[in-house]
Order: sequence, then C-alpha cells, then structure tokens
Amino acid sequence: MKTSIVSRIALLAALAAVPFAGQQANAAETGDLKIRFEYGGDAPEAPPVKVTQDAQFCGKTALVDERLLVNPDNKGVKNVVVYVYTGRGGSKLDKFDPVNNKHVLANKNCRFEPHIVIAQTGDTLEVTNPDEVGHNANLNFFSNAPQNFTIPSGQSKSVDLEKDEPAPIPVDCNIHPWMKSYLVVLDHPFAAVSDADGELVIRGLPAGEELVFRVYHEAGAVNEVTVDGKKENWKRSRFEVDVKPGMNDLGTVVIPADALEAK
Repeated sequence: MKTSIVSRIALLAALAAVPFAGQQANAAETGDLKIRFEYGGDAPEAPPVKVTQDAQFCGKTALVDERLLVNPDNKGVKNVVVYVYTGRGGSKLDKFDPVNNKHVLANKNCRFEPHIVIAQTGDTLEVTNPDEVGHNANLNFFSNAPQNFTIPSGQSKSVDLEKDEPAPIPVDCNIHPWMKSYLVVLDHPFAAVSDADGELVIRGLPAGEELVFRVYHEAGAVNEVTVDGKKENWKRSRFEVDVKPGMNDLGTVVIPADALEAK
C-alpha cells in the first residue's frame, strides 16, 4: 500500500515537471539584443529653444532642441529607435495578439514627454496636458486616421492605435512650434529606444532566426556605421542579426557626426 502511494506521488511529480520543463525550453528559445550608439565626433550641445508663444509660462523652463541629444560624458546618442522590420524584404513574424496597453504622452512644461513613444497595435495613446496653457497634438498618421486636436489645461484625449505604421510618426504642437515627439506603432513588441547613454535592449526575440532590424533617428539616416571598430554599411538603415538564445550584444555602434545634424 505504501509503495503504491509513493509511486503515485512520484508519477504526479513527474507529470507536474513536464510543463515546467516545456516552459524552460520555450524561455531558451528567445534572445535579447543589446546595442550602444555613440556619436562619431565631439558631442554637440543642444541649442536652446526660442520661446515664441506663451512665454510667461513656457519661458520658465530651460527648453532645448531635442532633435539631437548627445551625452557629453560618453557621446551616447539618445532617442535612437531600433525595431524588427517586417516590411518588404524584412522579417516574417508570427501574429501577435493585442496587449491593449495605454501609453501617456504628456504636454509637460511646454515639451512632449516622452520624446519617443513605442506602441503596439491595439494600444491606446492618451495625450495629456498638465500645463497651465493649452496645447495641440497633430498626429500625422499614414495608416491610422490622422488626428489634430486641442487639449485645454488639465484635460486629455485618447487615441486608439488600430493599425501599425510604416515609420515613426511625428507628433507636433501647432501652438508651440518647437514641440515635437515621435510615435512608433508596430504589430509586434520588438522595439526599443536608446537612453541618455545611447544604450537599448530589445527583449524576447525569437532565437534561431536571422532577423532584419531597422534603425531610426530623426536627425539623419543611419547607414554608414562602425561596429566595434569595423566599418559596416547598413543599407536603408537596416541590419541583420542571427539571434542566439540569451544576450546578443552588438557592442558599440558609432554613427558619423555628419550623418546626424541638428537643424
């Protein structure tokens, strides 16, 4: 009798371990991509913004042109966007169900925060205005219906992101012409934007596949680069990575100074 009970317990334990082992196998089939982007020259200083509207309020903040932000300590380039490219000649991915996340784009201190929003189809963008002055949000969509609306102080407006967009979409404030941000809408979750040190990580990529990535920066095309000391040509701002399980560290990617120009 005791032997029978012990056998049943052992069998149940073995069956319970099967799904766990499967989960471990699935986890081993994904990889992360890490990149650090560096400016190939002396770090430029972001020029101050000339406040031409609502100067009494907007002039309280030391606003700068965010088109090209380079860390003076390590030359890291901020706001470089990298994502798996699924357009013509790109990667084929499995279909991803919507996760229905909400992303907040705030008109805060007369600038958009954050400067780059990365979203997935099915998500919602909530544009808020915590400022004391009114703002405007002009979303120049290609696939989704274009949006252009005013947001009074203390109010907000939500936008449904029903379709993926072929490129990062500029968001402008028509009242304050220096205000600009970008919205990236994809039909998959594989994207990231570089931080103040120029670093980004894209997590959970399918391993065992060569994936095509696109890199975007608003100040210019990222084509001729140096990757860990070796010159490469990222034609049409695309590159391929044979994704291995675990961390795939591409190293430091140096972008020539003349490729990124603050205008």
